[in-house]
Amino acid sequence: MSAPGKVGFSKPVYTRPRSLVDVKSHFCPGCHHGTIHKIVAECIDRYGLREKTIGVACVGCAVFLYDYIDVDVVESPHGRAPAVATGVKRAQPDKFVFTYQGDGDLAAIGTSEIIHAANRGENLSVIFVNNTTYGMTGGQMAPTTMLGQKTSTTPYGRDFRGDGYPIKMAELLSGLEGTSYSARVAVSTPAQIRKAKEAVRKAFEMQIAGMGFSIVEFLSTCPTNWGMKPLEAQKRVLGEMSEYFPLGVFKERKQADFA
Repeated sequence: MSAPGKVGFSKPVYTRPRSLVDVKSHFCPGCHHGTIHKIVAECIDRYGLREKTIGVACVGCAVFLYDYIDVDVVESPHGRAPAVATGVKRAQPDKFVFTYQGDGDLAAIGTSEIIHAANRGENLSVIFVNNTTYGMTGGQMAPTTMLGQKTSTTPYGRDFRGDGYPIKMAELLSGLEGTSYSARVAVSTPAQIRKAKEAVRKAFEMQIAGMGFSIVEFLSTCPTNWGMKPLEAQKRVLGEMSEYFPLGVFKERKQADFA
């Protein structure tokens, strides 16, 4: 009980997920990786998967997964996480396997890997962080960079006439037969965070049930490379990004192919 005249709390309102490492974040102020890590760790805890989980990371800011989530992690070459995860899952089908990838990694050099892993219906889960830029290497244009968005390689803004259009990966992968679940979420508001956690839970449940490939795409900020303050970056996710990359579930399989 608190002393008279002082405000006190008798029960905790927050507990750190067991699978989330207790270290200070080194990500840029306003970056969403920390929130996404927490959601993934909570879902690993929910299903008691920590001791049997193998994460697969690539390059870019997403690679720091191994510093924050307390599971075994394999680091793969650029874009090859789905291929490495396929090997891990086929060799050890009793393990829970997920990849954690950024947009430069998954939607550029790793396009072939992600499409064919989904098309084969590999029984693994993918966490895809889309911040519309190459975050670690200097803010170059990514396949998801918005039309008109200025980057270090598009100083006048992305132009579809020379650069093409931003790729909508969640929709693209949902059209493949092997995909069991595909959703796009954001974490800019408490309500969005709750929905994002529900989507990750569903993706994990698909793998646990042997339903095949599942993916959750997160819309994320990158205030440093966007040249914005954190609150401005949040508004961009809620406005411009969400308008082009709509949130929602694009595919949810009800039964496995073999059922």
